[in-house]
This record gives sequence, structure tokens and C-alpha cells, in this order.
Amino acid sequence: MSPDLRLATVYVMPLGGKDVEPVLAALERHKKYIRGEIAHAINLKFAPDVRFLADETFDEADRIERLLAQRQGRGKDSDKIEHGTPQEGQGRSTAGWCWTSRSA
Repeated sequence: MSPDLRLATVYVMPLGGKDVEPVLAALERHKKYIRGEIAHAINLKFAPDVRFLADETFDEADRIERLLAQRQGRGKDSDKIEHGTPQEGQGRSTAGWCWTSRSA
């Protein structure tokens, strides 16, 4: 949310990390409806305008994990980690949605 509460940024990533562009396009097409639903759910003078952006925190977390793994001397094993794909045991499902919020 912006400081004046007139703009809300929603960071979106379909679980599995695929088909981000079609999801963002669908959300943009239905932005007016979503804004209306938000207006009914909150008690503000104005409903915030909503913008949708791809959430890149998983990619950034994977990059940091690879850097830390290389730093700790695991070198060859860390090279096998695919950029942006969940690894076994990370608890990320490939179905459904994951919504995160962070300040813009």
C-alpha cells in the first residue's frame, strides 16, 4: 500500500513458477471487479487502485541459497539447483496459489 492508501501493489506468483504472464494478464482484465471486492471488504474513504506484479522473491531466495551453498563449500551440489524451481523438502506445492505481501 502506498502511504496515502490509494495504491495497492499485489505481488503474484502461481505455484510452480510457470505461466506468470497469462495470470497477470487475467488479473489485469478483472482489475475493476477485484477493486470492487476490496472496496466492500475494507472501510476506507477510497478503494485503492490495484496493480499486479510478478513476485520474484522465490527467484531471489534461490539465488541467495546458491551463493551461500557455494560459500560453504558445497560447490558441485549447489550447481545442480535449477534457477526458480522448488527443490525437494522446501514445502512448495505445484498446485494452487501463493500470495505474499510486502511494502512497495
